[in-house]
Formats: sequence, structure tokens, C-alpha cells
Amino acid sequence: MGAAAVALAGFVTFGLFIAPSPAGHGTHEKLGLPPCMTMKVLGIPCPGCGVTTSVALATRGHELAALRNQPFGFFVAIVGALLIPWALWGHFRGRDLWVELRRMTTRRVLIAVGLLALFSWWWKIYLELWS
Repeated sequence: MGAAAVALAGFVTFGLFIAPSPAGHGTHEKLGLPPCMTMKVLGIPCPGCGVTTSVALATRGHELAALRNQPFGFFVAIVGALLIPWALWGHFRGRDLWVELRRMTTRRVLIAVGLLALFSWWWKIYLELWS
């Protein structure tokens, strides 16, 4: 779990070192990744558009902007931040974070996360096309 805590801390803190794109998406391109092909070809965001931007916003303390930009990205940032102390606590108790998470993951949790992802995608499409 110590390695999990370090990995999670790295994931959350990377947002401090990458400036969020003012467009609300495309921040991942600063990491050397290609532009979103769905946006490029179809003119609509993919389900992941804006997640990196929202994580970067949330790690800078702009929670409302992160939530507005991409709710699933805000969720990812918050859950990632909350898992760090849990992973450390588990490490000192000799428990594995991934085993603990698998034990807690139920069908309801997966459905809720999936619905949040779908809602967030709809929201991102709305922001890009109609706001």
C-alpha cells in the first residue's frame, strides 16, 4: 500500500505542475499525448474530455471550476486525494489497497460510477456545443 500511496500522490500532485487548458479540454496534450480524435473528427468531446483539466483545476483549489468543467474529472481528483491517506493507513496495518477496493466494489458502486461518467459526458457535450 505504500507504493499505492506514492502513486496516488503522484497522480494528484501532477495537476499542480500542469496548467489547466482554458478551453476546458486538451490539458493532456501538455503531457505529449495527441489531441482528442473524437473532438477532432466529430466535433464533440469524448467521454474523457476535460478529465485532466478538471484534475488540474481541483489540485489548484478551484473545485467549483473543476466540477463545472467535467464532473467525472472532479470525482477522480477527489477520490484520488482521499485514497492517499487510506493507502498509507492500510500500509501501516499490513493491508493492500487494491484488495480492499475490490472487496468494497459492488455492482451498485460500478453502476453509480458508470452513470456519473455518462452524465459527465453529456454535460461536457452540452458545455462544448451549447454554452
